[in-house]
Amino acid sequence: MTHDIEDLIALFDGIFADSHRTRLVRGEDEPIYLPADAHHDHHRIVFAHGFFASALHEISHWCIAGEARRQLEDYGYWYEPDGRDAERQVDFERVETAPQALEALLSEACCKPFEVSVDNLDGVEVDRDAFSAKVAARAARYRREGIPIRAQALIDALAVFYCGGGGIEAAVAAGRQRLAARGATRPVEGDADGDGA
Repeated sequence: MTHDIEDLIALFDGIFADSHRTRLVRGEDEPIYLPADAHHDHHRIVFAHGFFASALHEISHWCIAGEARRQLEDYGYWYEPDGRDAERQVDFERVETAPQALEALLSEACCKPFEVSVDNLDGVEVDRDAFSAKVAARAARYRREGIPIRAQALIDALAVFYCGGGGIEAAVAAGRQRLAARGATRPVEGDADGDGA
């Protein structure tokens, strides 16, 4: 199966460009979230180098971020690059467990394999298996307790398009239908402070 980034952009924008004034944007450099401003009507999730996995990862952060966090560049979070010591790596894994769990669910809906990212090649040695177990446990918790509504809307669309054989239009309609039903089912939106815990 081909995972064309243009399809993912069309699906995301079809669901969220109007409902949440947010677009998915192919970036040339590092990923970043940029809120709407005087020059841009839409919030922008900029993912790295056109990579499909990067887009899913950045979408996952957006799906967790609460309304206040979505008004801040990169949701107001710190990011410490590759080369973290043991303490900083623990912090990184703590804040990355929930987004990577959502990314795993989004990947599954695309019929695409998922691998955790420890993102610390030049730092302290990381126990990838232990982190993978934490991410898998968090994904299971999402399944039990509820997936944030924006993530579930995209999961519905991805499943229709990638696993169900539907086209873009049918997939976008499935995502929009999930958003429209949110009042009736009261699904989880995202943590108030957007920490994704």
